[in-house]
Amino acid sequence: MQDELLKSAIENWGPRFVANGIDYSDFRHITNTLNEWSDWCDAWMELGAKHEKLGRTALDNARYRSAGSHLSQASVYYHFAKFLFFEDQDQYSSAHQKAVSTLRDALAHLDPPGRILEVPYMDSHLVGILRTPPSSGPHPAVMLIPGLDSTKEEFRSTEQLFLERGLATFSVDGPGQGESEYFPIEPNWEIPGEVLLQALASQPEIDPDRIGIWGVSLGGYYASRVASACSLAKACINLSGPYDFSENWDQLPQLTKNAFQIRSKSGDMDQAKDKAKKLNLAEVAGNIKIPLQIVYGARDRLFPASQAIRLSKEAPGLSEILLFEDGNHGCANIIYKHRNRSADWMAEILNS
Repeated sequence: MQDELLKSAIENWGPRFVANGIDYSDFRHITNTLNEWSDWCDAWMELGAKHEKLGRTALDNARYRSAGSHLSQASVYYHFAKFLFFEDQDQYSSAHQKAVSTLRDALAHLDPPGRILEVPYMDSHLVGILRTPPSSGPHPAVMLIPGLDSTKEEFRSTEQLFLERGLATFSVDGPGQGESEYFPIEPNWEIPGEVLLQALASQPEIDPDRIGIWGVSLGGYYASRVASACSLAKACINLSGPYDFSENWDQLPQLTKNAFQIRSKSGDMDQAKDKAKKLNLAEVAGNIKIPLQIVYGARDRLFPASQAIRLSKEAPGLSEILLFEDGNHGCANIIYKHRNRSADWMAEILNS
């Protein structure tokens, strides 16, 4: 019998794994063989190593397209090995390093390729991956913002949708995310958001007058904060982002609350709950005057759809709200209903 943490991970995030690059057979293998959450990281690391080996072999044999595919997929496996796994810091750190290194090794061999941007921030830096379409620039661009437990390593399938429409992508790790986890979560995300947008706009391949933002889950909240204050942002997509992160705190999965406690640098769960109250759009929603698309699932178990409706009523720039009755958190179970539509929406605005 599976323990409660393992069951929670499978029930809440299964569709998301498959939607973002995990092979369904591998996911079934994990869900059918594991019984304890404590074995989670090792099991995904083992599967990630198999994909990495395929990638390293392809590199050795100059099969570069295959190498890029295998290594970027291995990165996603390593990412999901550690995404909410805090029980063993050595395992967590090993998985994190593997997720970062395999994707970095893949970037030159993706189609189109990518490159790392290290953006100075406070006393260190934030990290993003820039990919541009093969056509001549300068290109419109979209900055992709992860959520509480996601990172830039999870975004290959989403990037591709924008790239196919002639938009460059800039997938970032902000404070509390991935390579920037040593920074605490920042409720006022317009601060790091402005720094990242300035870095993106300064790249010669990018048209600084045509930049959009896309965020998923807590990243949807972050994107909305950026949209409320940063003049470089011309359009915003909020995918399942909360209006008030603390509103549903007591009903959040324990793994989610654990992640927030750790990444907000809270001493205990009570302090984490207090910090969660700072992640609120009440004072800024009325400042979102750029085009805004809200995508939400009525079956979202993390943040109720009432939060999306509230944002839609308060944001003057609202273009449309897509509320799917059968959608879960992130609408990962129905990606065919919203991903292409959102990419079309963003491309139309940035190319107008």
